[in-house]
Amino acid sequence: MFVLPFLLMFVVFYLGPLLAGLGMSFTDFRSTDVADVLAVDPVGVENYLRLARDASMARAALNTLVFVVFCLPLTIGLGLAAAVALNSGIARLPAAFFRLGYYLPHITSIIGIAVAWKFLLEPEAGLVNRLLELVGVTGPAWLQDERTALPSIIVMTAWRGFGFDMVVFLAALQGIPREYYEAAEVDGAGRWQRFWSVTVPQLRPVILFCTVYSTVGFLQFMEEPLVMTGGGPLNSTLSVSLAIWKQFGVGDYGYAAAAATVLFTVIIALAVLQLRIGRRR
Repeated sequence: MFVLPFLLMFVVFYLGPLLAGLGMSFTDFRSTDVADVLAVDPVGVENYLRLARDASMARAALNTLVFVVFCLPLTIGLGLAAAVALNSGIARLPAAFFRLGYYLPHITSIIGIAVAWKFLLEPEAGLVNRLLELVGVTGPAWLQDERTALPSIIVMTAWRGFGFDMVVFLAALQGIPREYYEAAEVDGAGRWQRFWSVTVPQLRPVILFCTVYSTVGFLQFMEEPLVMTGGGPLNSTLSVSLAIWKQFGVGDYGYAAAAATVLFTVIIALAVLQLRIGRRR
């Protein structure tokens, strides 16, 4: 009876839509069929075969892979570096100020941040190119060039997200017994040796958590390219989630549901794989 309210909400708002989307992926359901659901016809795996032939979905999958591969280590590395710096006593007096400053972007609306960065990266009036002009460098059209659009979004996302990892790492660092470092120092270990031999092994469970958590989030990134580039130029920033959203927008619900099902399966598989590899190590 105590868990019944949660179970009802889970079934109605999570499990039910998940199963409905899975069933929809095997039909030709479109927006015009909403008024007459009985007009929907089953198509088997046709939506999944179409997904395998879709060049734009393939480009979206590649962009998402590149985004995860580069953004994941960058976010975790920045978070760990900031946590170690704060924990070691650097800027001890304003430590609370730095913790708040680093974490604030993570809890700020992603839409607001994306809009702000879009203005910062404007080729003519943006602050970034204005600062580059001061040192004699002509900045590119960051979000209008397919070579720099996705890297720009990666940098913005890492800047926004590393504050969460920093808070988690900082809490874990403060839980490491000081005796471990003292023993290593007595044995002649330097600062880097203490970091790799004491800090990193003690943070391994936290690193695993941040890796899985960030991977799941990055595989679903959509708001950043939606606001900043719309998926362009030439689909260079089109993500899988944004491509699915666009298919829902044009009313192709069955095809969009198939793509969403594949994405959900990939996320679950990667999360399980990361957990198994991390725990085994």
